[in-house]
Amino acid sequence: MEMVERLRALIKDRKWAVFMTVCGIAGMLLIMLSSLLTADKDRTETIKEEKISITDTSDYCRATEKRLEGFLSSIDGAGDVSVYLTVGSSERYIYASEGRLSRGESKTEEEKKYVIVSGSGERNALVETVEAPEITGVVIASSGSGSAYVREQLYRSAAAALGISTSKIFVTKLR
Repeated sequence: MEMVERLRALIKDRKWAVFMTVCGIAGMLLIMLSSLLTADKDRTETIKEEKISITDTSDYCRATEKRLEGFLSSIDGAGDVSVYLTVGSSERYIYASEGRLSRGESKTEEEKKYVIVSGSGERNALVETVEAPEITGVVIASSGSGSAYVREQLYRSAAAALGISTSKIFVTKLR
C-alpha cells in the first residue's frame, strides 16, 4: 500500500508531471530523428541497368546456330544443314532482392529492395541470374529435307534442343 500512496503523491506533484512530459517529447523527437537518419541509408539506390548491345545478342545467335547446325547435320539423311534463328529480346538480368510482406485487416503491403554490393568504390545490384535471349523462330534448310521422315526428325530435334514448339520452326530444302 505504501508504494501505491507514493505513486499517487508523485503524480499529484507538478514537477513530476512536467518531467514526464519533457521525457515523452524528447523520446518522440529521438524516434523521429532516428527514422530520418536511417531513411538516408535505406533510400532506394539507382541501379545501373546494363544494356546488352546488339552484337552480344547476335553473337549468342551465331553460336547457337553453329551448335544446332552441327547437331542437326548428324541426323541420318539430313545432309548439309543451315540454321537461322530469330530472337525476341536481348539477355535479361534478374537482380537479387529481399522483401517484406505485411498484411492488415483490409490491405496487403509488399516492399521489395534490391541487394546492393559494394566493391572498388562502386555500388551495384547483385545479379542473381542472367536469362538468355528468347528464341522466337527457327528456319532450317537441309539438303536431305525432301524426305518427310528427315523433315520430322529435324522439327522434333530442333524443338527439343531449343525448348520451343514446332510451330515456331520452318524446315525447307537446301539448294
